[in-house]
Amino acid sequence: MSVDYTEDSIRSLDWKEHIRMRPGMYIGKLGDGSSHDDGIYVLVKEVIDNSIDEFVMGHGKTIEVSVTEKQVAIRDYGRGMPLGKVNECVSKINTGAKYDSKVFKKAVGLNGVGSKAVNALSSHFRAQSFREGKTKLVEYQRGVCVNDAPICDSDEKEGTLITFTPDSEIFGNYHFLYEYIEEMLWNYVFLNNGLTIVFNGQKFHAKNGLYDLLERNINGNGPVLYPIIHIKEGDFECAFSHSSRTYGEEYFSFVNGQHTTSGGTHQNAFREAIVKTIREFFNKDFETSDIRSSIIAAISIKVQEPVFESQTKTKLGSQHLEQGGQSIRNYVNDVVKRNLDNYLHINTETAEAIYRKILQSEKERKDMAGIKKLARESIKKASLHNKKLRDCRIHLNSNSEERLNTTLFITEGDSASGSITKSRDVKTQAVFSLKGKPLNSFGLSKKIVYQNEEFNLLQAALNIDESLENLRYNNVVIATDADVDGMHIRLLLLTFFLQFYPDLVKAGHLYILQTPLFRVRNKKQTLYCYSEEERLAAIEKLKPSPEITRFKGLGEISPGEFKHFIGTNMRLDPVILRRESSVAETLSFYMGKNTPDRQRFIIDNLRFEEDVLLEVKVA
Repeated sequence: MSVDYTEDSIRSLDWKEHIRMRPGMYIGKLGDGSSHDDGIYVLVKEVIDNSIDEFVMGHGKTIEVSVTEKQVAIRDYGRGMPLGKVNECVSKINTGAKYDSKVFKKAVGLNGVGSKAVNALSSHFRAQSFREGKTKLVEYQRGVCVNDAPICDSDEKEGTLITFTPDSEIFGNYHFLYEYIEEMLWNYVFLNNGLTIVFNGQKFHAKNGLYDLLERNINGNGPVLYPIIHIKEGDFECAFSHSSRTYGEEYFSFVNGQHTTSGGTHQNAFREAIVKTIREFFNKDFETSDIRSSIIAAISIKVQEPVFESQTKTKLGSQHLEQGGQSIRNYVNDVVKRNLDNYLHINTETAEAIYRKILQSEKERKDMAGIKKLARESIKKASLHNKKLRDCRIHLNSNSEERLNTTLFITEGDSASGSITKSRDVKTQAVFSLKGKPLNSFGLSKKIVYQNEEFNLLQAALNIDESLENLRYNNVVIATDADVDGMHIRLLLLTFFLQFYPDLVKAGHLYILQTPLFRVRNKKQTLYCYSEEERLAAIEKLKPSPEITRFKGLGEISPGEFKHFIGTNMRLDPVILRRESSVAETLSFYMGKNTPDRQRFIIDNLRFEEDVLLEVKVA
C-alpha cells in the first residue's frame, strides 16, 4: 500500500517533544530501576555531573543528594546558574557555559543536553539558582514551564537546587535502588579529592583517590597477590593489582569523572601499556592474556572536550587529550611505563609476585588448550542436534539503540522455554533451555565449564569464554519455577556465575525473573499477583468470589499471558554483591558442605505458604 509523501508529512518537534519521543537517544534504555544502567539513574547522574563540574572548577565542596519515594533533590554550593539564564539552561537544547572551554575546561557534559533531558522526562522539574544574595526559580511539568518566578532576595548560600520526579508515563512503575545510587556517589568522591557528598544523611568522602576505590571494590575477589600499585601523574591516574582468583580482567574506568563502563581509548591504552611495560621489564615475550589474567584496575583520565560514543557517555571515543595535542595512547603508555618500571625496580617482591602469577596463568592456559578444543568441537556437534539457544536478532555489540535491552532468559524444561520463546520479542530476547538441574560447581576448577555440556553451551551462548567485553546480551535473566526445585536450580546457576564469572555479576548483568504466583479474575478483569499480599488485595478489588489460580510453574502460564511478564512491565530482581561480602565465603556457606550454621539459618528463615510450599529466603 502506497502512502502519500507531502508537505503534511513533514513535522517539526520542539526540544521536549523530541526527547520524550526518542528518550533512548539521550538516556539509553528506560527500565524500571532494576538495572544500574536504567534511565532513572542517568537522570540523577546528569544533574550531579553539573554539580561535579562546579567542584572541579573550584566552587562548592559539598553536594547534597536526597531521594524520597520517587522524588530526587540535588543541591550544590557552586556559583549558581546566572539568574537571567536559568530558564534557558534547563529548557533550551545546546545552551550552556560548557561550550566555553575557559569556563569548563575538562567537564563531563559538553553537549548542552543533560539537564534538558531530565526536565523533559520528569513529571515535575524544579530548578532554583542562588547567586549574589538573589534567587531565581522555574518549574516545569513534562518540559512545559508552569512557573517562571521573578528574581528575588535570598539569604541562602550560593549554588543550585534541582528537584525532579521521573515521569511514570515514560518509566512506568519504577523504583530507585539505593545500592546503585550509592555506588555512583562513591565513584564521584573517589575521583574528586576533597569532595563530600551527603546522600539521605550519609556522608561520602575519600582521601586517596583510585587507591581507595580499588581497595573498596577488591573485596570478594580474594586477597591480592601484591600491594596495590598507585600511579598519579598529570591528567592520568591508575591503581591496580592481581587478585588470587584466576579468571578474567576487571576495570573501573573514568573520563573527567564519568564512569565509562564500556571502556574506550583510555582503557585500551592502559591495557596495552601494562603488557608492554611488563614484557620489557622481564625481557620476555609473555602472552597478553597471561599478563592481564585476574588483573583488577581503576583508571582515570582528564580530556579536554571528550568525544563519547553516545549521549550516555559509557565509552570514550577520543583519540587525543585535546585538539591538536598528544594522543591518549602515547600519553598513557609514557606515564605507565615510566612509573611502573621504576616501581618494579624498587619493589622486587612485587615484581617477583607478578612473575609467578604470569607463569601460573601460562601453565593454566596451556593445560586448558586441549580441553577448550574438545569443548568447541562439542559445541559444533551439539548445535546440529540440540536447539538449546533460541537467539535474538540484536546483540550487545551492535550499533542499535535497542542493544541495551538485549536479554537472555535461562529457563528449565521444554514447557517453560516454549512459553517464553513464543511470547518473547525476537529482536532483543533470546532463550536458553536447561536440561534438568545443572551441576553444583562450588569448589571445582574452570575445567568443568568445558567438560560439562550444559555449562559449555551456556558460556558459548553468552560468549564470555575469553572476556566479559564480548558478552552478547546486556541482561542475563534466570527464569525458574517458584518452587523448591526452581529455587535449587536458581542457586546452582548463581553458583556457576559467581564461581567462574563473578565480573558478570559485579557489572550488574545478572537478574532473577519475577513471575506471578496467582491469577485473580472475574468476567470483566484479570489481575496477576506476585505475592500473598497482592492476592488478598486483588480478591478485595474483584469481589464477589473471583476465580483464583495458583501457578505452580512457568510452563503453566500460556504464551499469551507470558507476554505481560517479559515485556515493558517485566519485573526483574538484580543480583547484587554486597561490598562487605566475600564471594568465596558466600558460596561456601550456601553451596559447600552442610554445616550447623547453615542448618540454623534455614530453620530461622523458613515459612509455610497455603499450599505448604517451603520457601527459603536467600540473602
